[in-house]
Amino acid sequence: MEIVVGTKKWSSWSLRPWLALKHTGEDFKETLVELRHVGTSEALIAQHSPSKLVPVVKDGDLVVWDSLAICEYLNEKYPKALLWPEDPTLRALGRSVAAEMHSGFTSLRGECPMELETRKTVAISEATQNDVRKIVERWNQLLKRSGGPFLLGKWSIADAFFTPVATRFRTYGIHLSDYGDTGAAGAYCERLLETPEYLAWEADALK
Repeated sequence: MEIVVGTKKWSSWSLRPWLALKHTGEDFKETLVELRHVGTSEALIAQHSPSKLVPVVKDGDLVVWDSLAICEYLNEKYPKALLWPEDPTLRALGRSVAAEMHSGFTSLRGECPMELETRKTVAISEATQNDVRKIVERWNQLLKRSGGPFLLGKWSIADAFFTPVATRFRTYGIHLSDYGDTGAAGAYCERLLETPEYLAWEADALK
């Protein structure tokens, strides 16, 4: 299996399925496409992806694009990895928050892009503050229900989808205690950035 990803410092959508694939424990080939680079054209990415976007996974003759679709494919291909929990209630909740992240929180994503090499404190807009409050609320709800340490108990695709969010909070100096966190959400945020899989991605990104 091959996964094509964008520049690791910036490509939050590439990070999500890469983490899921890494958590399967299976061997895979990684192809990197440099974003924001004069030599990278839409035509170059189109050699890998019908959407002309990364990430994309190639498995034999099959090409799967879109981060959420890739994660769901990996869950079906490697069921023993338990990328979604066996409990149907937790699985439904996890899919709900992953889909919400996939399609929502546009103010946070636009105002605070993933930049792993950066540390700064910024004043964020009211719309982005509302996104942060909603994320903290979701994290608190799921952690309380599952008992942690991750959103659904064990690490899952839901955590893959929120790992780039955790990097944003760190990059832009966003303190979750200002947005309704009583400790659980902040500890979870730190936990996401301490997993061996994320640390491997970050090490490559900062080389």
